[in-house]
Amino acid sequence: MIETDIVRSAARVVESLSGPVIALEGVDKVFANGMRGLDPIDLRIAPREFVSLIGPSGCGKSTLLKLIANLIEPTGGRVQWWGEDFRSVGIAGRRLAFVFQDPTLMPWARIAENVGLPLELAGVPSVEIARRVDGALEHVGLTPFRRHYPRQLSGGMRMRASIARALVTNPDVLLMDEPFGALDEFTRNKLDADLLQLSFERHLTTVFVTHSLYEAVFLSTRIVVMASGPGRIFREFMVDEPEPRTEEFRTSTRFAEQCRALSQILTQAAQASGILGETA
Repeated sequence: MIETDIVRSAARVVESLSGPVIALEGVDKVFANGMRGLDPIDLRIAPREFVSLIGPSGCGKSTLLKLIANLIEPTGGRVQWWGEDFRSVGIAGRRLAFVFQDPTLMPWARIAENVGLPLELAGVPSVEIARRVDGALEHVGLTPFRRHYPRQLSGGMRMRASIARALVTNPDVLLMDEPFGALDEFTRNKLDADLLQLSFERHLTTVFVTHSLYEAVFLSTRIVVMASGPGRIFREFMVDEPEPRTEEFRTSTRFAEQCRALSQILTQAAQASGILGETA
């Protein structure tokens, strides 16, 4: 186990030397109504990092994620993907996938059809679509439900289908906007563990928005704590634990200590946002 961890750490160091996957330099966002959503932000995300964005409501977590996804444009500064502009995204080795807070599945289509939609829209041959859909469904444990409709699945299973739809494009970067927030704790914990395993097996770079400090500590290699008024990076928090993480870590003293430390930082971020008063 120790040797494996050393190999993994060394691999990450080598990958980080090749440059960041995502780089934001002085990026801010002012909306059409004049509201400043983000103060200038500098952020670099290295290959295979699992970065969680956490902070008070309204601190700009989802706005920052959408900037990374190129769903909205910054008002100032620049975002780079693999050292270039967004025109370089989409080729092999430079693919993004986005998982929204709601599964957003087509209710009239079967699960396999929902998962295969991005490939169909891209004009991929039907034989290749079937092969890749089968693989994505197997990864998320939904093979027996490929012919079901979304209404026939639980909330957790619908979210698995949404993740499969992202995986079917063979992404290198997975962007997730609080995907498990509406699920019960048991289902959420199970999907967290499954996501970590998928991220590890596929060598994904993941950026994950969450309101749960416990989820952030369990999943992340790095946690970006944000404050509001306007949105900005308040502090960064490293979680230096072996990968992939297991339930043993979730019940360990180390996990509890990390959660307590992050909770203190989140309290400070809330105070800096004017949500909590200063404490003596």
